[in-house]
Amino acid sequence: MDADWELEEGIPQVEDPFIQKYLNGRNSLIAQEQKQRHDANLRKSLSPVADRACRIVSKIRARERKQVWSKELDDPKDDNETTHQADEILYPGVMFHLARNRMEKTKLWKIVQHMPKGSLLHAHLDAMFDIDFLIDLAFSTPGIHIWAPQPLRSQTDFDEAPFYFRYASLSTGTGEAAVWSESYKPSSLVDIHTAAASFPGGGEAGFRAWLRSRCVLTPEHSFYHYHGVDAIWAIFRRTFPIINSILQYEPIFRACLRHLLRQLAADGIRYVDFRAAFVFEYRREGSEAPEPDYIEWCRVFGDEIEKFKSTDEGKNFYGARIIWTTLRALSNKQITDSMKQCIETKQTFPNLIGGFDVVGQEDKGRTLVDLVPILFWFRKQCVEEGVELPFFFHAGECLGDGDSTDNNLFDAVLLGTRRIGHGFSLFKHPLLIDLIKEKRILVECCPISNEILRLTPTIQTHPLPALLSRGVSVALCNDDPAILGHGRNGLTHDFWQALQGLDNMGLTGLATMVENSIRWSCYEDQTTPEWLADIHDGMLGDGTKAARLQEWYRDFEKFCEWIILEFAEEDIDD
Repeated sequence: MDADWELEEGIPQVEDPFIQKYLNGRNSLIAQEQKQRHDANLRKSLSPVADRACRIVSKIRARERKQVWSKELDDPKDDNETTHQADEILYPGVMFHLARNRMEKTKLWKIVQHMPKGSLLHAHLDAMFDIDFLIDLAFSTPGIHIWAPQPLRSQTDFDEAPFYFRYASLSTGTGEAAVWSESYKPSSLVDIHTAAASFPGGGEAGFRAWLRSRCVLTPEHSFYHYHGVDAIWAIFRRTFPIINSILQYEPIFRACLRHLLRQLAADGIRYVDFRAAFVFEYRREGSEAPEPDYIEWCRVFGDEIEKFKSTDEGKNFYGARIIWTTLRALSNKQITDSMKQCIETKQTFPNLIGGFDVVGQEDKGRTLVDLVPILFWFRKQCVEEGVELPFFFHAGECLGDGDSTDNNLFDAVLLGTRRIGHGFSLFKHPLLIDLIKEKRILVECCPISNEILRLTPTIQTHPLPALLSRGVSVALCNDDPAILGHGRNGLTHDFWQALQGLDNMGLTGLATMVENSIRWSCYEDQTTPEWLADIHDGMLGDGTKAARLQEWYRDFEKFCEWIILEFAEEDIDD
């Protein structure tokens, strides 16, 4: 009936030559743009096996968007799909905390979990350790005490006031009254078991729940976007001193590091560039006095990495290095003192320290242009001391457009950064995008972190697609998974969010970002020409990166074979 009416009205039909000409031109225009995307070369060079695996993943993704992430179908078809709750918020690309439990039951999750993920390039070490595991260690490790500058009495105190933990012998811990007592003597040490037993909110169980809440951003924290970025950063900043006061005691640090490495390796990660902000006190086992520097901390870190590589779980793990960081809000003297320590530690552990960065909320800290004089001084000191400590700057982790924080991107490029941490506001700068591509600078993208810290409400409004469509080199990273409430370590959550939430991503998009993570890994010290040559040559080179890229491509092909075998029923036309 409609066709007859259209003919009577003279409405053109799809099969008419001039409509077909329009559609062909449209398809050609889309195809032309696709050639500029970051994964264009990989899509052209896929093996038949990989190509089939990519089709299967795309079909699974499309089906789950309808069956798992929409209320249109209330009848799950298999065990991977859960029943929808009447009040559940569901749509493709839904906020991470709303999606997390459901995503981990999907076929797409199973696929991404199995994917070989290359390197993790942007991860803050002290924000990666499982908080429940850390709290258990605080209770099971002899000599852990709690203290606070002032008693914690009001609800505001429990929500915001500072408190810390410290190792001390039982004879040193002299606090007779708990931290929540009116008679508590400020800064006195109280055994953690004693303090927990008297916790006013339910004894030890309540104490553990409260301590966890002070170390993790809850879903509610991230949902209240109208509070703005500064408000959640204030909560975020308060977590680090508490965590570090527990973590930076040798027995706890060793146990946490072993646990973390097992999680990362199990998730398909084979190398990590950890960022560590060296502003904490570290104590050896049995010592009440903090170390005067970070030499012993680095020795322990290197020792645990090597031990892990010798285990069955770590036999395929290449290793990890440290990007030395300090806080951008500190004074020139404090930052230069940290720079001196960085150089001294690099000379002691040349294979361990791989670069330098300044961290902290960009909007509240000092800009890179403000730090230019001491950054030039640092570069001069490195030359004189004969050490290679390239920059890996955070920049553009903001909502600004031409303000002083946003302009950190210009200084990061001009100062020769090899990678840019976050680069959230980069998509607003067409000239910088061209420069970053020309200078072969990678963007370390952390989509879940950007969402939880209120830069974007969901993955679907993230600027990542704008960068990928312009051919910018990007690697996905997890930033601060423990504090941000991932519930487990690794890259699967961020990979899944990008694959499920972004229409143009696909398995080739993920694979290209994994390849990038290997190409831009700081496996070893390299001069700038050596670094750029390795990135340019890729798997055709003759160095460490080329060998590891070749190995990853073999792993990726096996992964694609597994997809075909595991999900063969999905490769059937509907």
